[in-house]
Amino acid sequence: MALSQAEILDAATGLLDEVGVDELSTRRLAARLGVRAGALYWHFPNKQALLDELAGRVLLPLLDLDLGATGQWAHGVAAFGGALRAAMLAHRDGARLVATMARPVATARTAHARLIDLLIGGGAQPEQAGFAADALTSYVNGYTLEEQARQLVTLSEEHRERAFATGIRVVVSGLRAELSLR
Repeated sequence: MALSQAEILDAATGLLDEVGVDELSTRRLAARLGVRAGALYWHFPNKQALLDELAGRVLLPLLDLDLGATGQWAHGVAAFGGALRAAMLAHRDGARLVATMARPVATARTAHARLIDLLIGGGAQPEQAGFAADALTSYVNGYTLEEQARQLVTLSEEHRERAFATGIRVVVSGLRAELSLR
């Protein structure tokens, strides 16, 4: 029975959640699937390509996000930031997996393009919108990476939510001032 890429990614997601990114090896994944490690390389040329696609899986919820529902770019940016954080927090080491993507896969590129389009819709020039999208995702990735890696879960959820929301407001205020967005 031939494995599909989706079946491999399903198993890899489960393994990621159980053991984390450091212990997610192709050998361990192959054992879970009942195949030899070489069978995975029919679908992924190397482990990094597998991890990149797995990061794309983590980011899938961003594609369902309705960024235009509020009618204002600032609300859309905040919603995107919150959804990005939630998607990464939904998986063990999710932030590290996303932050270390070697080559952004289609899901990541599409999500990033949607954020850029939102900023352009708010009045940013295309190049500025790209820089602004990078600034937002860098903040969210960094905050969430700290949250997962440093075990900030010892802080109350309310505290973490307030701190994250404050950071998002700072980023949005900075974007508004820097890009003269309406």
